[in-house]
Order: sequence, then structure tokens, then C-alpha cells
Amino acid sequence: MDINKPDLPEAEGLFDRIIQFSINNAIWVMMFVIAWIGVGIYSYQKLSIDAVPDITNVQVQINSQANGFTAPEVEQRITYPIENAMSGIPNLEQTRSISRYGLSQVTIIFKDGTDIYWARQLINQRLQEAKSALPDSIDPQMSPISTGLGEIYQWVVKAEPNAKKADGSAYSAMDLREIQDWIIRPQLQRVQGVAEVNSIGGYNKTYVVSPDLTRLQQLQIPLTDLQDALQNNNENRGAGFIEENGQQLTVRVPGMLTSIQDIQNVTVATKNGLPIRVADVASVSIGHDLRTGGATYNGQETVLGIAMMMMGENSKTIAKAIDDKVQEIQRSLPQGVVIETVYDRSSLVDKAIKTVAKNLIEGAILVIVILFIFLGNFRAALITACIIPLAMLFTLTGMAEQKISANLMSLGALDFGIIVDGAVVIVENCIRRLAEAQHLKGRLLTRSERFTEVFLAAKQARRPLIFGQIIIMVVYLPIFALAGVEAKMFHPMAMTVVLALLGAIILSVTFVPAAVALFVTGEVKEKESRWMMMLKKGYAGLLDKAYAFRYVVVTAAVSILILTGAIATRVGSEFAPQLSEGDFALQLMRAPSTGIEESLRIQETVEKQLLKAFPEIKAIFARTGTAEVATDVMPPNISDGVVLLKPHDQWPNQKETVDELRTRMLQFVNQIPGNNSEFSQPIELRFNELISGVRSDIGVKVFGDDMQVLNQEAEKIAQQLRSIPGASEVKVEQTDGLTLLNVDVNHALAAQYGLSVKSIQDIVAASIGGQSVGQILQGDRRFDFVIRLQENMRTPQQLAQLPIRLPNGGLIQLQDVAKVENILGLAQVSRENGKRRVIVTANVRDRDLGSFVQEMQSKLAQQKLPSGYWLGYGGQFENLASATARMQIVVPMALIMIFVLLMAVFSNFKDSLLVFSGVPFALSGGLVALWLRDIPLSMSAGVGFIALSGVAVLNGLVMLTFIKELRATLDVHAATWKGAVLRLRPVLMTAFVASLGFIPMALATGTGAEVQRPLATVVIGGIISSTILTLVLLPVIYRWMNESKTNKVEHS
Repeated sequence: MDINKPDLPEAEGLFDRIIQFSINNAIWVMMFVIAWIGVGIYSYQKLSIDAVPDITNVQVQINSQANGFTAPEVEQRITYPIENAMSGIPNLEQTRSISRYGLSQVTIIFKDGTDIYWARQLINQRLQEAKSALPDSIDPQMSPISTGLGEIYQWVVKAEPNAKKADGSAYSAMDLREIQDWIIRPQLQRVQGVAEVNSIGGYNKTYVVSPDLTRLQQLQIPLTDLQDALQNNNENRGAGFIEENGQQLTVRVPGMLTSIQDIQNVTVATKNGLPIRVADVASVSIGHDLRTGGATYNGQETVLGIAMMMMGENSKTIAKAIDDKVQEIQRSLPQGVVIETVYDRSSLVDKAIKTVAKNLIEGAILVIVILFIFLGNFRAALITACIIPLAMLFTLTGMAEQKISANLMSLGALDFGIIVDGAVVIVENCIRRLAEAQHLKGRLLTRSERFTEVFLAAKQARRPLIFGQIIIMVVYLPIFALAGVEAKMFHPMAMTVVLALLGAIILSVTFVPAAVALFVTGEVKEKESRWMMMLKKGYAGLLDKAYAFRYVVVTAAVSILILTGAIATRVGSEFAPQLSEGDFALQLMRAPSTGIEESLRIQETVEKQLLKAFPEIKAIFARTGTAEVATDVMPPNISDGVVLLKPHDQWPNQKETVDELRTRMLQFVNQIPGNNSEFSQPIELRFNELISGVRSDIGVKVFGDDMQVLNQEAEKIAQQLRSIPGASEVKVEQTDGLTLLNVDVNHALAAQYGLSVKSIQDIVAASIGGQSVGQILQGDRRFDFVIRLQENMRTPQQLAQLPIRLPNGGLIQLQDVAKVENILGLAQVSRENGKRRVIVTANVRDRDLGSFVQEMQSKLAQQKLPSGYWLGYGGQFENLASATARMQIVVPMALIMIFVLLMAVFSNFKDSLLVFSGVPFALSGGLVALWLRDIPLSMSAGVGFIALSGVAVLNGLVMLTFIKELRATLDVHAATWKGAVLRLRPVLMTAFVASLGFIPMALATGTGAEVQRPLATVVIGGIISSTILTLVLLPVIYRWMNESKTNKVEHS
């Protein structure tokens, strides 16, 4: 017989054969593991890494710019037709829209899982159909394919203090904007994975022709002639070609205007044989457009650029690619102009990944230490610990295949304790049997004896183990039943755990036995260490006592369960703990009639004051109003700022937490007059807004038709909300208060003069808003070309005196046929699912969301609304409600599945029930832990409970199988006690390993620790309580049940 093939006992069943094969071909197994490592490392390179999972729903925004239209007109003429065209699209979930001065934005949300490209295709077709119903100049655009995590990189373009242009003048905001639009933007748009580059701030360069109205009047040239002249003199024509002498000559008639001189020299009309040029009746200058948005940086106006990432890309690599490109572009910029990065997502991602990595590494070290203490054999401890990196690599491979991004959520649930569990039990059993065999024979074992023992040990522990791990996997399955936002957050988590467990199962039947057989040579310590002996002795004594007082023990256990039931009602609930991103988003609101320039001035003052008062701030940048690509529609009176903080160790007061700093800042900002403020965080703000259109935790929506009634009702609701403890920043969405200058044309008078209303409208629009007469092209760059009155002419008094040419050649003033007056109008109209609505928003501080919502709903239920008006709710807690409802179905399902599996192992109802009793105890431990640490129940904690119920069953399962094996040879009493004492070491080991593996996570304070803390807390608390149950209650109750049975048999 071959010396290298030890003859192992007969194998039965699939797993036994695998174990036997691995032990016989141990070297091959090692080769396989090395290949496994290679594949894992390769996948890691491909893995997309992000800070948080992307929870944006599938949505498309349609933005239409409508210069000069007021909110109600935008709603009637643009928003309504677009909304109408979209109704009834397949897979539609809801439509929302905002109409405000000059802008309409319709957001169409599809059911999850809809292909975004398909959705855009459909919308595009319907937009083409809707175009006929829209005013001529309106061209609806779809927003870039990006998500709430899309804004990954932001920068400002600024000139150094003494930088000069070629002609010696300093750089103005307009020059910087030109550099941003024509040098920086085109290059960045070519970076792979960038969906859109958005600019805000500065001015767009515009060629402005300002007519001198009195001059035009004297010469009797109507404004329309000036428009026609400029439009007709600004194009190049190609006129075919001529062939001559076999040569082809292309004919070209250039007529483009390229400079101010060209424009001035255009002839408008001839009077008495003299040409009248533009320069005679108007001044031509380079001016700027009427802008809708601006940007500030550290208290100075600036030009801000935002790069948006394509959906489903890896934010870290793309932010890196943009960063490299920016460094490269920097070289091609004019002397003295610099790009300064203000927000780079990869730094947040790095911090979050660092938190995860730190927890994982510390956990792994703790696990190795514990294993060594318990086994007293270093090699065995190392073999067990090897499972950790190997299972991780397996997980990463799976994640890369499944396109799951590695982030706080997906890696957050990985607990090494649970992964190593299986290997621990097998290794422990191997070591114990090797020691026993060595003791019996009184010498070192030969190789073949060693292999046989390892095989028998692995075989003995294998069945309960595989079942135990399958049970843990089964418990994670219900998470896949979640839908909506919860699904996006927790699917990756369940997926990674299931993958890691799969990897661990494969390893524990191949790698572990093979490695133990190969490497655990030499003398195995047979005498257990002294403290282990003492533990076992103490434990046996404890069991006897517990059995003597079994009624007391069982009653105590039951009453503990009842007690935790009571505590459960005291623990609050929230949807998901907030990830602290390390930066604040600070929103400032001003009175609705504030113009963009005034708004920017206020914003600059606020920023300067904040920088002076808080040395913790690194920088502040803000955008006010709407950017060029209107992904985020804001009126000019609102500023969206981001406050970047210095690293914590540079703070003057290092004891202060981020939350305390936020509270201090809030108080400070609220003292500044003319501002209403709201704090949150950059990513969180975008998510809340994109998902439910609400920028805060809770939104109460009032639906109806008449804006005035809506506003009155909303005010009443806000009053109610303010009276609830815990409500902060209660606001009613501002819809009115925008002052309009109304030109009311008297139709009868206009008709007498022979004027149509349209001709009057055209003249007013051209002189105030500017009439576009084409574009001026310079190389690649294009600039707008408009006719607009000079600044000093654009006043209400001058508007009233606007000259209007009559068809018969006479001239009158505007005030002769129209009344010019100030009135109050609507600032914006929001609609949802085709109905107007006003939102009351509130944030909840120092209180959990669940109880707040209950109190709010019971209060609002008493409030009567007029007929045709109704309430709806939105915001964070919508998710909480749907998640809770799902969990109520899902968790019982998981428990039933566990029970069914237990029946499959024991095929005996009583035993299954006994092991299953571990679950409620584990849950009670977890609840108490949460309650003690004052952490509310959230989805992360829920996932922790799910993991627990699996672990709780595992220990009981292993112990009971051993006891049942021993029953074959011993009576009940001896078998139970001996089995329990034998399993003391592995049960304690698994408990310590699983709970200590989570300790770094429960105490972590890095970026993103908030998300992981509840989960870790629950698992630690639950493992402690279920271990106590397994060690004390299980043997006692088992013996009690079975002894009464044998006694009955003897009596009969």
C-alpha cells in the first residue's frame, strides 16, 4: 500500500467524501487555495468602491428654460402639457414638478429596476409629441444620467490677486466664467464616466446692443427694424463652387459679425440718402446675461464647476480621474488663473473604507488572540484565522461579479466571528481528538493515524456545522424580499454575508481538515491548561446546581424574556442611522423677492462671519439660484452651501463632537438677520430631495387647487408641528411674496390706436429682458447677441415712458395704452401627480423618528381640511414605514425557515424547539444592549437581529448533536453532563470570537461608524445572552425532559 495514502475509514455522504479527498490530497488543496487568493486579488481591482450605497430611484428630470415667463404661466403653458404627455407611461411611479420664474422642472419617477435608457427613450418620444402644445421658444431638455451620488467633484476657478490679462486689466468674473466654459469644461467632459459638467457663477459673456430710444424716435425707426438689421447681417453663406481651368473654386460670402466694430457698422436704415448705422442709434458693448445663479467661496464671488458622475460608475476612480485631468488642465490655463478643488468625494470614500478596514483588521487580530488562548496551539489558531482573509477574497470576487459596490453598508455586516465559527468547531474537535489519541497510545501519532483522527473529528463536527451555517444563510434570505430604498441599502449587505458564508463552508470542509492534517505535527498538548480545567469543573458544578433548582432557573429565564418585551417598547426607531460625512450642508433662505445680486451679497457676509467665528472651518462654498444645467432648481433667494471642516485634531477644542459644533453653528447663523437656515449633509440632502422631493426628515404635503387656501392650511399645520417636542426647523414652502411689475394693457385703447397686444408684449420684452438676435462666433466659442435697454433705462418710470410706434407712423408712450403697477405674485408652483401642493417640512432632533411621526399623525388627523384638499406625507420616514411593514412579514418567515431546518436535523419536535429557544434569548440580549447604549432600533439593528438568530441556533445545535451521540453509550444524566462539558470550550470560543470580532465596530468613531454601530451592538449583546442559555438552560431542560420519560418507562 502507498505510504502517502493513509487508509481512511469508509466515507458516507457527499461532504465526507470531500473531506476525505482533501485530507488525502492536502497539497493539491493548498495549490487550489493559492489560486483562490489570486482570483480574489484580481477582482478587488475591479470592485467599485463608494462611501454609501446609491439609493436614488430611477428618475428622469425634464428641464425647460422659459425666459420671461412667470411661475403661473410656466405652470399653465409648459409644465402642465409636459406632465400630461407623461401620464400613463409604463412603469410610472409618480410625477413631480416645480414651476418658477423662467424655469419648469418635471421629475418623472419610475418603478425600481426600470432600465434608465429605456425610460429616457420613452420620455423623448413623448416630449416630441408634447412640443406642439408648448410655446415656440421652449426646448425641454432631459437632465444628465446621474444620481444623488453624482456630484462627486467640485472646484472653483479663481485668479490670483495680482494676475493680469494680456491687455493689462485684472480678471473679472466674466473672464473666469469664459475660461471655465471654453477651456475647462470641454476637457473634463471627455473624462470616462463623467455625465455632465455644470457651471454656476460669474457671467456669460454677451454682446449687448442698447438702443437709444429718443434717437430712434427722432429718426422714426421702430425697434423691430433694428432687430431685423442685426439678424440679417450676421451669417456666412456658401454658394456652391465654380470650375475654372480644371480648378475648383468654392464660393463663400462671409457676413458674420465678429467684433464690436462690425456690429456698430451695420446699417439700420437710410434717411434722406444717408445710411444710419447701429452706432448712431445705439451703444454696443460686451455685457453679461441676466443670470439665474451665482456662486461664492469663502465670502467672495467665484465661478464654481461641478462634475457629475454617470449612473453606476465607481465614484472613487472617477473622482481620481477628474482630479488628474484638472491638474493637467491647470497647465494650459492663462498665467495666474488657478483651479482649486473644493469638494472631492474620494476623500469621504477613503475615510469610510478606512473605518471598515480598521474594524476588520482589529477584529481579525482579536480573533487570532482568542483562538490561541483557548486552543493553546499556535498553528491551529493560525489555520482558523486564515479563513478570514480567504473568505473575504471569495466575497470580493462575488461582489465584483454581481456588480455590488464595496461600501459601509455592504461590508458593514461582515462579522468574522460568524465566518470563523465553523472552522473553530472543526479545529477544536480535531485538536481534542488528536490529544486523546496521543494520550491513549502514549506516543506521537504516525502520519496515517493522524490523518484518520482528523478525518473522524471533521466528520463528527461536520453535520451540525453545515446545517448551522446554512441556517445563518437562510436567515439572510428574507432581506432579499425588501423593496424600494431599503432594498438598495440592505441587499448588498445580505449578499456579501451569504457570499462570505459560502466561502467559509467550502473552506471548512476542504482547507481546514487538510491544513490541520498537514501542519499540526509534533506533540499536541494533551493536558488542558489549568484555567480551562478550573472552568470545566466550575461549569459542571454550576450545571448540578442549576438542575437542583431547575424550576427557579426556568422561571427566571421566562421572566427575563417578559422583561425585555417591556423594554422593547421603550426603544425608539429610525429608518437608518445617519452617516456623518464630516461636512455640513448649510441652506440659507431669504425673502422671496430678494434678487440674485442681493442674495449673493448676504451670502458673502454670512460666509465671512462664519469663517471668523469658527476656526474649525476649512472652507465654505455655496451656490445661489440655479446652475446652467438645472439639476437642482433653486430660486435666487436660496443658497445651498457646503461647510468643509478641518480634521478633528486641528480643532481648538478637541473634545467637541461634530454634532455639538453643528448646534453651535446653527445658533450662530440664526442670529444673522434676513436668513432662515437649515443644516444637513451634502449627500443626504441630495438623496432626500431626489427620492421624495423633500429636503428634510418629514414633509407634510397639502394637495389642492387654490394656492391661497393651500398656504393658509399649510400655516395651520406648521403651527401644529411646532407644538410637538423634538420638531426643529419647521418651515412652509414659500410660494408667494414675489413682487411683479405688471403691465396691464387696455384692450379697447390699444385697438383704437391699431395696436395688437402681441406687438406691445414684444416691445416690452425686447427692451427689458433683451431680444436675442443670434450669436457671435469666435472660433469654437459662441456668445449670445441681444438687444436690451441700458441699465439706467430699466426702471419702472422709464418703462412707463417706453415709446411705441403706431401703424400710421405716430408714436405714443406705453402708459397711454397700459397701466404699469407693482403687484404680489406667486414665486413658484409645485405639483405632484398632476395636483398642486404645498409642503410643510420639519427635521427631528433629539428624538426618534418613529414616535414623532405617530404623534404628528394623530394631531393632524383632528384637523379639518376644506373639501377637495387632502394631506400626504413624504421624507425619510416614508421609508421607515414601508421597511417596518416588510420586516413584519419577513422576520417571522425567517424564524419559520430556521425551525423547518432544525426539524430536518433532529426529526424530533421537542429537540428542535429546545434549540430554537435560543432565538428569543439572543434577541432579548440584543435589545437590552441597544437600550443600554441608547441607540434606536433601525434597519441596521434589524439586520443585526437577523444575523443573531442564526448564530444563536448554531451553538445549541452543535451541543445537542454531541449529547445525542453520547446517549448511545451512556444514560441521560451522564450523557448530557459529559456532552455539555465537552462542548464548553468550542461554545465559549465561538461566542468570544463572534462578539469580540464586533467590538471594534461597536466602539468605532471613524467616518461611517454610525451606520455600523447599532448592528455590532445588537450582535454582541445577543451572543452573550444566547451563550448563557446554551450552556445552562439547554442541558438542564434536555435532561429534565428525557429523565421524566425514562422514569415513566421504568415505572411501567
